[in-house]
Amino acid sequence: MASRRSRGDGTVYWSEDRQRWIAELTIGYRPNGKRIYRKASGKTKTEAKNKLKELIRAVEEGATNASTRYTVEQAVNDWLVGYERGERDPNTVKAVRSLVNNHIVPTIGARPLVKLEVDDVEDWLAEKAEVLVTSTLRNLRSILRRAINRAQVRKRVPYNVVLLCDELPAGKGTGRPSKALTLAQAEAVLAAAESSPMRAYIVVSLLTGARTEEMRPLTWDHVDLLGKPDATPAVPPNIKVWRSVRAKGETKTRKSRRTLALPERAVRALEDHRVAQKAVKAVAGEDWREQGLVFATKVGTERDVNNVRRDFRRVIKAAGLNPMQWTPRELRHSFVSILSDGGMPIEEISRLVGHSSTAVTELVYRKQIRPVVESGAIAMDRLFPATDEPTGLPPTTNQAT
Repeated sequence: MASRRSRGDGTVYWSEDRQRWIAELTIGYRPNGKRIYRKASGKTKTEAKNKLKELIRAVEEGATNASTRYTVEQAVNDWLVGYERGERDPNTVKAVRSLVNNHIVPTIGARPLVKLEVDDVEDWLAEKAEVLVTSTLRNLRSILRRAINRAQVRKRVPYNVVLLCDELPAGKGTGRPSKALTLAQAEAVLAAAESSPMRAYIVVSLLTGARTEEMRPLTWDHVDLLGKPDATPAVPPNIKVWRSVRAKGETKTRKSRRTLALPERAVRALEDHRVAQKAVKAVAGEDWREQGLVFATKVGTERDVNNVRRDFRRVIKAAGLNPMQWTPRELRHSFVSILSDGGMPIEEISRLVGHSSTAVTELVYRKQIRPVVESGAIAMDRLFPATDEPTGLPPTTNQAT
């Protein structure tokens, strides 16, 4: 007589209705005493036994809800549901979903999650590295890691294979590198902007280093064009960079929330802009939706990144530069570059652009920062000028021993 399986080892039996061998394993009981079980099937008894072993192993590893029917696509889409519920910028959500739909689902989406192996993930990333930049690869790996982590918490998979992969492969390049306007180019852009509705936007961006996502939601109640010259100490005209287009209106980092003094040229540009905006508002009439924005559309609403880029490139073209090679964010890079060339210390530049440390400034703007800090050498030359007089010390010689 065949021996009976021990409790917890499951069972294998023939299903006349399905004409298949069924592997069944009890994984627990509901509050009402009803069994919770998992099933798998095979054409032969041996195949069903192997399926039962897989069920038992999954339970031992904590993946009690593991199923070969649950695919990578389902795992990523389940994660996306929770991700989209968060208070995130709609453009960010759109970009993440685009990565999922274009690069994850078509290639490994149909793979059962419990059968996804380290080699599968590494081969997928290596294939994508031939057509995508490294930063996009990093985002793809992060999405997959977070989706599998969610599935692991819900006991659909025993472990996260992404965490077991080797280092991220290098992509095909670093994307279009950011660059900075020279002083002559910056003057040309400012001159071209004089007759453009973008004049104030460009002048303030270039002369203060504010981010484009900080400029678009800037409101007039955060602009002080008079300052307090009689205060002690005196307060110059300034803008309060306290908001951005990010989720909840928060700035990129805590130190990004700053108040910046305005150069005289920026003050004049904003004064003219306020007068021009009143005329635009009068033309819009009832269509105007007052939101207190400094750089509003023709009906008072917030400008989006696309129409800012379009109008900015018109000015770039008028300045004699190739409009397709420049974006509004490079006004900020130009701000850093021009100040650095003028001799301003990196610590002060870092504070002006709202970075958490000088390390961030050096990493992001390393091509715009002067590579040699000369102030110490210049000061020492002034204090201790070089002379041709002998020092009285014997000459140093290098002799082989």
